[in-house]
Order: sequence, then C-alpha cells, then structure tokens
Amino acid sequence: MRWFRLLIVVALLPVTPAAAMDSVAVVRARLETIAGLRIESGQMMNGKPFFVLWYSQPTDHHETSGERFEQRITLWHKGFDRPTILQTTGYAGTTGASAAEPTRLADGNQLGVEQRFFGRSTPASKDWTKLDIWQAATDHHRIVEAFKPLYGGKWLSTGASKGGMTSVYHRRFYPADVDATIAYVAPQDTVNDQDSYVDFIQRAGTDRACNEALRTLQRNALYRRSTLLPKLTQLKLTYAQAYGSADRAFEAAVLDTPFKFWQYRTQASCLLVPGRNATDQQLFAFIDQIVDWSSYSDAGVAPYQAYFYQAAAQLNWPDVSTGTTWLKGLLHYPEAGAAPATLKAPPKHDPNAMPDIDRWVRTTASRLLFVYGANDPWSAEQFEPCPHDCHRYVVPAGNHNATIANLPTAQRTAATAIVRGWVSAQ
Repeated sequence: MRWFRLLIVVALLPVTPAAAMDSVAVVRARLETIAGLRIESGQMMNGKPFFVLWYSQPTDHHETSGERFEQRITLWHKGFDRPTILQTTGYAGTTGASAAEPTRLADGNQLGVEQRFFGRSTPASKDWTKLDIWQAATDHHRIVEAFKPLYGGKWLSTGASKGGMTSVYHRRFYPADVDATIAYVAPQDTVNDQDSYVDFIQRAGTDRACNEALRTLQRNALYRRSTLLPKLTQLKLTYAQAYGSADRAFEAAVLDTPFKFWQYRTQASCLLVPGRNATDQQLFAFIDQIVDWSSYSDAGVAPYQAYFYQAAAQLNWPDVSTGTTWLKGLLHYPEAGAAPATLKAPPKHDPNAMPDIDRWVRTTASRLLFVYGANDPWSAEQFEPCPHDCHRYVVPAGNHNATIANLPTAQRTAATAIVRGWVSAQ
C-alpha cells in the first residue's frame, strides 16, 4: 500500500505557480508583445487557453515595403515551457481545439497556420504569382521567429496531405526553424510527366475484382454520357469559370472516381460499386458519393483554385488519364483531370521546383518522419527518406487518413518513440 499513500501525499502538496495552468489573461499578455500580431479572441477550450490570431505578412517577401495581408493562426496553449507543434494546413482554415497526433504525442502547444491565398489569409491584390513554395515557407519562418521567444521548448512541424508537403518545403528553405517534421500522406511528384498514379490505383487493395468493377463503372458512365449529363444539368450548377462546360466537368469527375475511391474508402466499400446492369441513377448516385458532382462546379472549384494554380506552377499533379486503356475512344477531354483544366490562364510551369525539394530531402535533410497509406493514391509517389534520422512508415491497407496510431503495434511503438525522442532530446 506504500504507493497509494505516496499518491495521497503528492495530491495534498500545494500547487506552485510554475505548475499552475496559464490563464487566458496571462497568455494574452505575452502574445501582445509580438509585433504585428492581432488577437481576435481568446478563451478556455477543453481546459486550455485557445486563441484566434492574425499575423501581418508581406505579400511579397522579396519586397517587404509593399502590400501586406493578415495570416490566420490558431494557438492552443499548453505551457510556455512545453514543445510547440507548428501545424501547416496547406489550405484554408486552421484547426480548432482539436489536437493533431504529434501534439498529443508531444503533449505540446499547437500553432495552426492557414496557407497564404487561402480562406481569409488572402492579399487584396490576389496576385497568385506570389503564391510559391518559398513565399509560403517564409511566412512560416517569420511566424516561428515571432513565437520562439515565448515558446522556448522543442519545435516540431506537421501537416497532412498538402499540409505535409508544406511542412517539408518550409524545412527545405529554413531547416533550423524546427527540430523535426512529421508529414502525413504527403506526395512528392518530382517529375510531372512521369506519373505512376494510374498504375498504382490498378494495384490498390488485394481484390482484383474491385478495380475491374471501378473500370467498368467508368466505362459505363462514359457510355451513358447522354443520359447521365441531363442529371448533372438538373443540379443547376455552373461551369463557366472552371471546367468550361458540364460535359468536361462530368468527364473530370469520372476520371477521378477510382482515385478518390481509394483515397478515402477501403476495400470493404468495393461491394458498393455498381455493376454492369446498374441503373443510370445508381451510377450517378455512386459517383456523387465518391467525388461529389458539385465539387466540379464553379462554386466547388473556387476554394481550391489557388491549389490548382500551385499545382500547375510548381507542385505538379496526378495524371489520371494516361494509361487508362479501358477508356479508349470514350474520352472527349483527357486533359480534364489535370490541374490546369480548372484555370482560365494556367501559369508557366516550373520544372525545377520539385526536383530541388527531392534532391534536398535525399541528400541533406534530417529528422523527417513520413506516414503513408498503402492504398492511398497520393502515396503512389512518396518522399524518399533522407540520410539523417529520417523514417518512413506505411499503414497496411491505409488510405488518406493514415496516422501513426493506425500502424501495426511494433511500428506504432517505434514511430511514437521517435517523435517523443525528438522533443525530449537535449
């Protein structure tokens, strides 16, 4: 019973100021010392101070005296002496008081950052030529510099999908900003015209009949274009600003269906794929469940056009039509699945941006941990582990929601130990 008595003694010890939870007022006072930071709100959420913040950034980091915009940040505060997790979203929005996996593993603070030119973090000029990986990395660099005097513990960065890509790009240009990076389901499409996505999808899962069913679905939908298109037009969506026509948007959605099926579904959903004798309504409804017809309309594309611009300019994009021999003679717009298809004036493509990232990761980077899903099409082209304390894990049968927690026990234990070791290292 000795341990029980000891616990009672510890419980009765007075709480020292250092051990007390920081109040919203205490954290706010510290945040107010950061130049260029505006505090929108602060409150207790899930027992911890949570803030919505706005940080002033130059639209062009090469010309800092020009236009500025405010970048949205959320801070979930654990303690000034705790590790800090920089969570890059890659898109609009930042996490609320919901801890990312590395935040939970490190028991740390979480600093979520909305990407420039997404959501409300958009310069008035909307000049997308200032939306490149270096400009975004420099946003994150300035944020780290601003918050580090307050949060002196270890720093990790993380993100999923495009957010994971963004976290790696930040490290490429500012490798010393954080101590390590955990990137989830982050593709690395190094050479745009050497894609393996279609082949990867045909090998996804362990049931060959499933992928044959998805191919049949695509063929069926395109064969029945004349009867399915009226169903699409009945939704009263518009396409003038993005794909240009309902027909082109229809084809883009059909091309994307196997990709998005494996991105978010599992092999258990294979039984739901409509067969050869499916009705038009069954085909239409299933494709809608997988890709969402409205996401190919002007309204659906608008929140992501900045991403399509980035993909066309630097990030590259998945080729979902080349190699689809089963669709021979059925495609009117084989380019409809490409990022530039959504842009009226696609930018000039930079073929050097991704090879530079790939080269840095392979030869110079350190303390990177990648998590992929074995069936996730975005895992078709992965970052290669770097030479210094770098790790890559693949969740068996995993999709785009793969996490460390989904790994087999031994790998989960190892990955968890790596993350916690990074924040506890002296």
